[in-house]
Amino acid sequence: MYIEDEFTELKVELTKEIKKEIVAFANTNGGRIYIGIDDKGNVIGLKNISKDIESLSGMIREGIKPDLTLYTSIKQEKIKNKNVIVLDIFNAPTKPYYLSDKGLKSSGVYLRYGNTSAPASEEVIKKMIVDNQNTSFEIQISKNQDLHFEYIRSIFEKYNLEFDNKYSVLNIINSDGFYTNLGLLLSDECPFSIKFAIYNGNSKMEFKDRKEFTGSVLKQVNDVFEYLELYNRTTGKIVGLKRIDIKDYPDYALRETLLNAIIHRDYNYTGSVLISLYDDRLEITSLGGLVRGLSINDLYLGISECRNPNLANIFYRLKYVESYGTGIGRIMESYKNFDKMPLLTDTDNAFKVTLFNMNYKEIKEKIISENISQEEQVIRYLESNNKITRLVVEKILNVSTTRAKVILKNMIKEEKIIAKGNGKNTIYVLK
Repeated sequence: MYIEDEFTELKVELTKEIKKEIVAFANTNGGRIYIGIDDKGNVIGLKNISKDIESLSGMIREGIKPDLTLYTSIKQEKIKNKNVIVLDIFNAPTKPYYLSDKGLKSSGVYLRYGNTSAPASEEVIKKMIVDNQNTSFEIQISKNQDLHFEYIRSIFEKYNLEFDNKYSVLNIINSDGFYTNLGLLLSDECPFSIKFAIYNGNSKMEFKDRKEFTGSVLKQVNDVFEYLELYNRTTGKIVGLKRIDIKDYPDYALRETLLNAIIHRDYNYTGSVLISLYDDRLEITSLGGLVRGLSINDLYLGISECRNPNLANIFYRLKYVESYGTGIGRIMESYKNFDKMPLLTDTDNAFKVTLFNMNYKEIKEKIISENISQEEQVIRYLESNNKITRLVVEKILNVSTTRAKVILKNMIKEEKIIAKGNGKNTIYVLK
């Protein structure tokens, strides 16, 4: 026997009025509608069920806002040898849902009370709007449900961690079996990216190179850090009787700043994380600013409020991050022997970390003070470092791209160096 209750509605036939019931279930706790059964529970059946299913799909797609199609399921069933439509409406995240032709007012927004659907008051509608704004992006249902996880699966296997049976534990899928936005971020189809620009000098007047990194956010982090390593030059200093090697940017500061930009950014913004590399500094800018209520001074004190805790948990499981709330302090600590500390800049919609090149002064002094050939300068650099790139040659010699290519080509011809790799990622080592 079929009866109407908080989660069940019976309709003898398909009419436009059904949209009110759908909206009510979506705005409350979800439910099921049987079409072809009267309100006394008698199975009547539908004469043209294919046409009704097509009409019902159109009503949901065009008659209800925001888009509810991902949170509904339409099935045809035989009950007592009669054709019946079974429509499931899931508890949807982007409340309030409303009738397209009525808008966000009482005549367009409905809620389920017991076995009836009734208009929502203006006060309730306002509260639903505020509550929806506080819903974390990463737990909302992804609009793209055709997702694949080849890259993150390979990373979990590398660390001997189980992945395929942990979708719900990791919050990649929700209780209804839908992929969440966290799943979207970790998937190979992730729509967000990191844009990397390298400039000649200390301003944005002249590009040297630019690159965009896509795919799973885990892939982006690994690819960007590997790319950064190509430009993170090491300079040797003699202090007393010891040689001390200093990188342009401390590895920890680079890694932590990059991870913070990925983990703490606001993914409600569709723009890219921006990385800008100049001769004297590196800037990493993420969207969204600090979590409301926090200030830069709070960060210095080790106070942390994670905007995407489930994403942070993934990075923590993989040991990309060591502990919560220590990142900024340790970035500063890595610069304790340098005269310019990292700079934190916060606006309403963005957060930027500026790391200063710890070898910048030494580079300029070396160019000015040493009257040696350009090839000899390249050789001396390689004696202190394992590799060099064309961009580094341009930097230490202060020459154009064309001139740098000529110098490297001549040195290869003279068998002083050899090239490894292809294209922009080519590196050169001593023969």
